[in-house]
Amino acid sequence: MSPGAATPDVVILGGGAAGLSLAHRLLATSPATVTVVEPPDGPARPPERTWCYWDEGPGDFAEAVTATWPLLRVHAPDGDALTLDPAPARYRMVRSAAFERLVHARLAEAPGGRLLRATADTVREVPGGAEVRCTDPGGRTLTLRARHVFDSRPLPALPPARTQLLQHFRGWFVRTATGRFDTAVADLMDFRVPQPRHGLAFGYVLPLAPDRALVEYTEFSRTPLTTEAYEAALGHYAREVLGLGAFAVETAEQGVIPMTDGRFPRRTGASVFRIGTAGGATRPATGYTFAAVQRHSRAIAAALREGRDPVPPPHGRRALAMDAVLLRALDTGRVDGPAFFTGLFRRIPTPRLLRFLDGASSVREEWGIGLRTPVGPMLRTAAELPLLPRRTHPAPGTGESPR
Repeated sequence: MSPGAATPDVVILGGGAAGLSLAHRLLATSPATVTVVEPPDGPARPPERTWCYWDEGPGDFAEAVTATWPLLRVHAPDGDALTLDPAPARYRMVRSAAFERLVHARLAEAPGGRLLRATADTVREVPGGAEVRCTDPGGRTLTLRARHVFDSRPLPALPPARTQLLQHFRGWFVRTATGRFDTAVADLMDFRVPQPRHGLAFGYVLPLAPDRALVEYTEFSRTPLTTEAYEAALGHYAREVLGLGAFAVETAEQGVIPMTDGRFPRRTGASVFRIGTAGGATRPATGYTFAAVQRHSRAIAAALREGRDPVPPPHGRRALAMDAVLLRALDTGRVDGPAFFTGLFRRIPTPRLLRFLDGASSVREEWGIGLRTPVGPMLRTAAELPLLPRRTHPAPGTGESPR
């Protein structure tokens, strides 16, 4: 720290969804002093991203919400459309730039908040806490000490896993010549796209106005595509499947998210903890992250207030065990991905299924959902999992889930 500066209770490394969500939660619910370390402007800062989640009521980030949808829709491969009502929840979109402005303003207003633009280099344990060495934009070395450090930076390599798929996607923000979109309905999964030989693919449409939407192509598979292949898939989806007619692409976003049953380290020292995707917050079988980050941030803030170990796991063992089975079943081809997900949305009440996808369902709900899956292939997969070794897989590029 600079001479005379106070030692914060918490230092958070990284200003993405996980880091900023935790900073907001700590400042809103505790007297903790919090410093967020974000990379300075330049190649180390990620481009603008989109995060989506479902929530009841206005939520904590109403000022940063770009759009909401009261209805969801899933298209089966044969074109059958299922319109779903998630009430009392709504599906919400948050753009990272608006989210950053909101939390940065709260950091500036809070007596205990501080935003530091610097590159975090090393973290080490010291008596009574941890020490972070950073480099500021001018090349000067800064040293921060804190009682707790929460690190959301991407891992250099993913942990060994029995199964690893990738959720990889590219999206266009499009403007059409005429109104083509129903602004009350978000298309969550549209399986009317050609399916890859391995894994599954679907379209995703979030209307922002009758003539504007985020239109996305997503795959769950082992290997990302080239930008040219994503562009071709998006062009086919927008023109042939959606029939958008004349449209312009205003901007694009692209990412890769690991879907893995690897065991993520939550703690790297007595006072140093991993959060976000690096700490295992991404739901392995779906890629959903933002809602889990909010629950995890609330749990961490509560633990700090009560003097407990500040990092409970972001997902319970039961949820991770079920995800490991589904990942393996999808990877081996024992279950057909489009039929599997379409069947779940067709047979299970939407609010219950959304709780399951977010990792917030009860044992009773999960048992009922399990009975509506292909029981034979799932049981066979569950039986073989304990016999499979955990192997190191190539690390994907970084990205953030849009869910």
